[in-house]
Amino acid sequence: MAKVPDPRYLHPMNAIDPNSGPATLHYGDGEFAVLKPGPYVICAVSGKTIPLEALRYWSAERQEPYASPAEALTRMVPAA
Repeated sequence: MAKVPDPRYLHPMNAIDPNSGPATLHYGDGEFAVLKPGPYVICAVSGKTIPLEALRYWSAERQEPYASPAEALTRMVPAA
């Protein structure tokens, strides 16, 4: 009979708890660095949750993420 593994050891040590809250990132030109692990960030314009694997738009100058090009453009172009 096969031995059942102890459930305490089934998860990798570097796994991100989905309930851990937003990540804290440092945004660079074309890349970002994770300062505090988390599964998502929050769009600076819309407040939408952005999973890290879907994050494509941010401002290195403002150090803030955007959910889409529309939100990024809204933030970067002054209102008329």
